[in-house]
Amino acid sequence: MHWADFTAEKLSKERGNKQVACSGITPSGEFHIGHIREILSAEMIHRACLDSGLDSRYIFIVDSMDPLRRVYPFLSEEYEQYIGCPLAFIPAPNSDGNPDLNGVSYAEHFLGPFLDALAEIGVFPEVIMNHETYASGLFAEKIDSAIEQADEIREIIESISGRELDEDWFPYKPLGSDGSMDGVTVTGYEKPFVHWTDGHGNSGSADIRKAEGKLPWRIDWAARWGIHGITCEPAGKDHGAAGGSFDTGLPICKLLGSEPPSKMVYEWIQVKGAGPMSSSSGNTVDPIEALRLVPPEILRYLIAGSKMNRHIDFNTGSALFQMADEYERLVAEPPNPEKSLKKRKRVAAITQKAAIRLSQIKRGSDPVDSLAGVTFRHLAMLAQIKTSDDDVWNSLRNSGHLSGEPNSALQNRLERMRNWIGSIHFPENARINIQKEIDDNARVQLSPKQIKFLQRLAIELRDSEWSDEAIGNTIRSISPDCGVSGREAYVALYWAMLGREHGPKASSLILEIGKSAAIELFNS
Repeated sequence: MHWADFTAEKLSKERGNKQVACSGITPSGEFHIGHIREILSAEMIHRACLDSGLDSRYIFIVDSMDPLRRVYPFLSEEYEQYIGCPLAFIPAPNSDGNPDLNGVSYAEHFLGPFLDALAEIGVFPEVIMNHETYASGLFAEKIDSAIEQADEIREIIESISGRELDEDWFPYKPLGSDGSMDGVTVTGYEKPFVHWTDGHGNSGSADIRKAEGKLPWRIDWAARWGIHGITCEPAGKDHGAAGGSFDTGLPICKLLGSEPPSKMVYEWIQVKGAGPMSSSSGNTVDPIEALRLVPPEILRYLIAGSKMNRHIDFNTGSALFQMADEYERLVAEPPNPEKSLKKRKRVAAITQKAAIRLSQIKRGSDPVDSLAGVTFRHLAMLAQIKTSDDDVWNSLRNSGHLSGEPNSALQNRLERMRNWIGSIHFPENARINIQKEIDDNARVQLSPKQIKFLQRLAIELRDSEWSDEAIGNTIRSISPDCGVSGREAYVALYWAMLGREHGPKASSLILEIGKSAAIELFNS
């Protein structure tokens, strides 16, 4: 059973018919593709709940009350004054990195493009801005309870996490006179007011019924589980590790009078060859950038096809071809979990079928529609050989891959393919540069028999039907006569056409080069 379907079944038994799956993000401006795993894991569990007939919501909590922690490289030094202030209450940067005092908030500025990117992969969550939850008073009861039980919460955090809290630690962080939480000391509590002094020598009171402060992260997370009735929230292994914020959140949530979700931990996504993604280390790939390169259903398949406890190597290079091949093969030939199969193969087929189902942009859509009528590899070849989109469409019509006008899926895939080819991520060994003639470097790689094969092929192609199948048949029929094996024949073709010993499907490449150009090349 697929992990999302298994989780939905488990949730039904533990929590009944109503489910609330959750994920979230801090809109600091530093997003990476690792965030996509958390988001898609929760969204796929939500879909699985709906598919099994449960009443499910998927909420996306934006940590807009989180403070600006530092001046990021894309910000000007003017942002020094906003460190410690909630992201919802500070201005967004303009194109020069300076605060735009007449624009939207910092949180809204960075959240908008990210939500647009999520929509491209079929994720349409119910967005909850955390500062609005604080402002509405929904946190007030939890804040009061946390303050009244501060000693118990301190004991939970210290005993489970193994870290010692400061002597003046308090389970609520009020905003000081400059709107920052940094340097603010709590001096007392009289419900609903938390009294404070700040580093500027000013004093005041924060109303817990308003967004005038927030709970520390470990308590905030535990409180929101109860406020929103969250039954499922996958957590990265940093939060889910022993002694992490999930472990402290579970008893704190109960202490605050609510039932926490079951612990669910996912492994990180790693940049291939570079280790786990991390905003702080700079080892990141922006999810918006990733979506410019990778077809959305294949990006979803990357998550859906991987077990949650296995790390994922995210590779926008040559491995993308393999992932696309796997996806297209499973869609074209759907796994059939027949009872006659051995248990292991039957389970694998069920899991693969569910992964394809959960990979679709639109829930319940036919996976075949996502294939766009042409394989990923073939489109990669055409996008390099044909300079205009119209030339690509004409080629696909001539080869029988397309009738009429291209649909939106095919247009979107070509756009991403061109972005990928034009980026640093496209594998150099997949780049196609058609030779105008066989140069000396290629010629020394060819045996006399291979040269004879190329010359013979040039002759045979003159009268050959100009189709992929006919060209392939011609190659296979004359290679034995020339004393070369099938592999030797194709190696000769690649050296002649590309100046290297491998490449895309040779017959398709010859077809796209054109009859006269191919004949002239092989004769050279």
